[in-house]
Amino acid sequence: MRAFLWFMGLFVAGFTVIALLAWPAYEWLSPMMDVKFHRLANRIGQLSLLVGFILVARRLALADRGSLGFGLPRAQFLRELAVGLALGVATMLPIALLMVGLDLRVLREGVTLDAALFAQLAVSGLLTGLVVGLIEETFLRGAMHTAIARESGVTAAIVLTALLYSAVHFVGRYRIPVDELGPDSGLRHISGTLAAFADPMGILDAFLALAAVGVLLGMVRALTGNIAACIGLHAGWVWVIAFLRETSVPDETSPLRFLLSRFDGVVGWMVLGWTLVIGVVVHRFYARRTGAGGGSGSATDTPSQAS
Repeated sequence: MRAFLWFMGLFVAGFTVIALLAWPAYEWLSPMMDVKFHRLANRIGQLSLLVGFILVARRLALADRGSLGFGLPRAQFLRELAVGLALGVATMLPIALLMVGLDLRVLREGVTLDAALFAQLAVSGLLTGLVVGLIEETFLRGAMHTAIARESGVTAAIVLTALLYSAVHFVGRYRIPVDELGPDSGLRHISGTLAAFADPMGILDAFLALAAVGVLLGMVRALTGNIAACIGLHAGWVWVIAFLRETSVPDETSPLRFLLSRFDGVVGWMVLGWTLVIGVVVHRFYARRTGAGGGSGSATDTPSQAS
């Protein structure tokens, strides 16, 4: 568990830096430029997390391509990413269409489904999916999975990264009104961004659905020994969800509304059930593709083996 605690420490350190530096930084910068406190606080936290990640990666011998999940040759990595992307779209699209077909989500007011909108969402959604997939999978299914698997085994790596993957989705956006800013704003910003955890039953359906997705990604990581497929799957799912969110909203009058979470109106009991179904399909696909993990390298490769 020591490796897991190192990564959890990164988040504690990030929140501590926000609490200590966000307000002084805002006081220093605001007279010179138009800076939003919440954006500045978030950027400070992200920068501290990045610096901490680099230090922890070096400390735990993770600062190599194999440990970060990039051990495949570039051409093969991109090919596996593309396969994962196509599979991600193919597995998310049916549940998205079912939400619309059951009138669980209805067209946004003022939205016109034309070629221009689809082209715009195709580009922006894909870029968002690839960026989100690259960042999150490098951190979670790359470095963190490797560190925990070496110390505690693959099962622990899959479960712990899945739980953290789910939890980070509930670190929400929070804004303090300008006239209420003060020396305690850093602490208030942290408490606001973590407010969802104060009502665990209110996010239970979404948390379990996202945790199931995390387990699925972890199993793919364990089978393939790299994060190419994880990035592709992640990006494909985000791509479809981007279309869904930008064009529709939950129908609050639907008797089946409970199937979609109050958290974001997409993940919830329906997505949890669907993830269990596609999990079997995706697991079998990659088990066959890799020869049950033997084709693309071990999930616990050492730096010397992966280089």
